[in-house]
Amino acid sequence: MELIHYLNQHFLTHAQLLARCALEPGQLQQWQARRMMPRASYRLRLGILCDSFFGEHREQVAADYYAKGYVSWVDVLQSVDGEPEAFAVFAGRYRARLEQLATSGFDLPGRLAEEAHLAAEWGHFLDGTYGLCTVSGLPEDIAAKELAITLIREANGGAQLRRCVDLLDSASSPFAPHEVARSSRHRYVDEMRRVHGL
Repeated sequence: MELIHYLNQHFLTHAQLLARCALEPGQLQQWQARRMMPRASYRLRLGILCDSFFGEHREQVAADYYAKGYVSWVDVLQSVDGEPEAFAVFAGRYRARLEQLATSGFDLPGRLAEEAHLAAEWGHFLDGTYGLCTVSGLPEDIAAKELAITLIREANGGAQLRRCVDLLDSASSPFAPHEVARSSRHRYVDEMRRVHGL
């Protein structure tokens, strides 16, 4: 039940996302098929066994969970025509966040803003991966996460490392209980703080 509690606290079910965005049931799937909308970050398939006065009852239940930030991504999709335009919005927001972080003093490896890197990030975004491992699942948190991890890997301690760990902490999700030990948060936030006394 700990997993279900985590998902209900940090994500929206398919039905909740549709309701919050006032979408028809098939619209989300259409956008996903057109490579404009991320897939669910978590998909639960549960077998339920219930005993009561009336006897035993069994049923299968499915639930898909989406990042809460996808509500605002749906707003974007209302005004674009297809994947190229959706990707352009994603890439523009990603690059803008990188520029903002560079302005605030973070070193900016140029490869993070290259088209090939952004195309790969777009693929992970559409797969629902970043809905799972960032706070919002949106381009701004994705850019912050990627920059922070890149700089943490290159850092040798000091104030820059602390700033990068703090940035990653702010952009990363807490992760589901069964995923924490294998997560980027554990490796690059919790362990960096423990090893370097941050």
